[in-house]
Amino acid sequence: ATPGTFTVPPAQPPRLLFAGEVDGAAVVLFHDGGVRVVRYAEPLSGSGGAALDFARTDDADVTTGAAVVVSRTGDGARFLLAPWIDASTTRDLLAPDTPGRALEVGPDGVTAAVPRPAAGGACGTWPVLQLRSSERIVENHAFLVTDLGDLAPVHLTYTPKPGRGAPARQPREATSTEALVAWARTACSLRTLAGSGVRSVNNWAFAEQKLPEGRASADWLCTRADTWRGPGRVLVQFLAPAASPTEPAAVVADRDDTALCSRFGQHVLAGTHWRADSGRWYVLAAGSRAVTRIEASGAVRGAAGGPTFAVRAPRGADVELTASLREGGRLAAVH
Repeated sequence: ATPGTFTVPPAQPPRLLFAGEVDGAAVVLFHDGGVRVVRYAEPLSGSGGAALDFARTDDADVTTGAAVVVSRTGDGARFLLAPWIDASTTRDLLAPDTPGRALEVGPDGVTAAVPRPAAGGACGTWPVLQLRSSERIVENHAFLVTDLGDLAPVHLTYTPKPGRGAPARQPREATSTEALVAWARTACSLRTLAGSGVRSVNNWAFAEQKLPEGRASADWLCTRADTWRGPGRVLVQFLAPAASPTEPAAVVADRDDTALCSRFGQHVLAGTHWRADSGRWYVLAAGSRAVTRIEASGAVRGAAGGPTFAVRAPRGADVELTASLREGGRLAAVH
């Protein structure tokens, strides 16, 4: 069962979503009182055992309730699409410039097999579904979901960089060029979330930093995974200039059971060590839009006004970072 899902018998008669033969198995999907989906499958032949899977669906919406896994075999999965889905394609997050390819859907709403992200080894591709809801529901609404091993695929979103003098940005669908470029460098970090009951993952581009010794800049992302059961996990990722558009970002912080990078934790500060082309090492730091000053103490000391900071420091120097916020208060760096 997806973590946090009740496995007790239903309190009221469940609703049948699907019943049929898929990939050599008899499969039945039920929706139980709006709070979970239950999948039962047994092989049509052979000695294999039956499988019973549970997944939470409480407060599912147009995106998080758009698909559910019907069958997994080998490296592929088939999905039952919701009746409000008008169009479906597949695309590779590690090929942001490549358009999506049409996905065949049967009259029963079950898709053709979709490649699954590899659980280990080289991360050379990251398949996702790009779905579009009916205009009767939401006009021109396309969105991405990906298979992280639970019955319900995970909704992927993106929050753009802060605009100068503009209100705080809100998460939006990860279908823009900017969003796809960011996901191309962070998709492989989704492996660490597999099977943990994740509902949605948002990439928040909370800062852009001009790097020392040149004109290049780097982006700072807070990748937040929200689970169906409530708690969230955060990865802060540093996107230095790279020769490849799919070079993985550096994960500089990882925190479980946190409100960081959500509407309940809108301030973030993070730091990392970075080596310039000259061979010199620096401590870099960046904060979200409300950060007005960053200070470093420990092996090196320094301060800078604004949401970014850089200081020469030995490789691996132990440095403590803190920030001042516009409305008052202090913020410690996340690790």
